Amino acid sequence: MKNDAQSPLIGRADLHTHTTASDGLQSPEDNVRMAKEAGLAALAITDHDTIAGIDEALEAGEKYGIVVVPGIELSTVANGKDIHVLGYGYRTDNAMWLQRLERQMKARDRRNAAILEMLTKLGMPVSADELTRAATTGDTSGSSSKRKNGSVGRPHIARAMVDKGYVSDIREAFDRWIGEDKPAYASEQRISPLEAISWIHEAGGTAIIAHPGLYGDDGLVSSLLDGAADGVEAYHSDHDHEEERRYAGWAEERGKIVTGGSDFHGISDGKSFHGAIGSRIVDMSVVKRLLGLGDDVK
Repeated sequence: MKNDAQSPLIGRADLHTHTTASDGLQSPEDNVRMAKEAGLAALAITDHDTIAGIDEALEAGEKYGIVVVPGIELSTVANGKDIHVLGYGYRTDNAMWLQRLERQMKARDRRNAAILEMLTKLGMPVSADELTRAATTGDTSGSSSKRKNGSVGRPHIARAMVDKGYVSDIREAFDRWIGEDKPAYASEQRISPLEAISWIHEAGGTAIIAHPGLYGDDGLVSSLLDGAADGVEAYHSDHDHEEERRYAGWAEERGKIVTGGSDFHGISDGKSFHGAIGSRIVDMSVVKRLLGLGDDVK
């Protein structure tokens, strides 16, 4: 559902945002505050392969009167493509869940090291220290402590490449060097989407296929919806109207959940990446379904 200036956001939720715990530019509290300013009733924090920002976001939710949905975006691979699975409402103290997330983080670290090695061979060295500094850029608190248990990914490598003058912007870094099938691309062995769905379910959560329009593989999306996935993210900043309609219809036909979110990664030079908080929204009834909340949540 796209945000319409004529439609109030009261009772609406943005279920896909990133923070400094992964590759976002704003802290978890910043995201919650911006959700409040946008008139939202709920916000999900869905950092890549980590839940390091959830506690801060939950505290901010109490402060600003926003329902914070514990979320995550797990990195998986299927048919040679990166596929992302969103998880909501898991038990944050589940020991097996936390062990599995640690495994995901280690795989991400190995992938990052492989990319840095290839960049060095290509004459564009980025040191581990430089990557760490790039990963803390945009932390509006001025402290790197929020990132210490979070995830570092390709956007941070791209940011370091910009800082060193190898490329003009992050998009160029991906398009020329570190995107899929580019000279410095690396993909560490990842779990499958079905494994990710199983992990989320076993931690008591709900598993949603993220931004299906980005994969170019509707057959895979359909098969996951026919199988164990609980729903699909139909409303997304990179989906057009036809894609939103198609994926929402597929989920509804199967009795699955239709979610949506901005995929907000922060604000830089006055621009929001991918979309501004609240630019893609769903009704609070979706949040209630994800979390099993009662009718007292309006």
